[in-house]
Amino acid sequence: MVESVLSGQRGSLQGPYNVLLRSPELGDLAQKFGAHTRFNSSLPLALNELAILLVARFWSSHFVWWAHKRIALEAGLDAALVAAIASGAKPPALPADVAAVHDFCSELLQTRRVGDQTYAALVAQFGEAGVVDVMGTLSYYTLVSMTLNVDQYPLPDGAEPELLPLTGSVDRT
Repeated sequence: MVESVLSGQRGSLQGPYNVLLRSPELGDLAQKFGAHTRFNSSLPLALNELAILLVARFWSSHFVWWAHKRIALEAGLDAALVAAIASGAKPPALPADVAAVHDFCSELLQTRRVGDQTYAALVAQFGEAGVVDVMGTLSYYTLVSMTLNVDQYPLPDGAEPELLPLTGSVDRT
């Protein structure tokens, strides 16, 4: 597992690997799944990062948020959208492709289902493979967020948490 992570595109054991090393077979499968969802998604990078930020917000995973906010912004995700996600506010008006990913992810995370209209909007933008790729990203980063939260993985020195507890949330950060 360590060799796979260090020789891959990540090149670092930063993040969930402290916990995943306790079950190296599962950890290796997880990191391979994660490498695929992060580096080989059929979605544009900014929209894949949008899905990751939505999972980070859902789980109040400070490290995932810290690690992926910069990537999302550099990939062209609108800063106003990122700020809205962080605060739990309604996002600004979104282009159709961004709205399709945002709405699908938000609906699935919040209700554990998606309606026909939400599904059709994502399929219209990215096809059925795009739907599977979005679900894969949500799945992998749910595992990462849970792992980091259980591990109480710290932010790097000098970094401050940006995700405040949401109203009605069970967030205990």
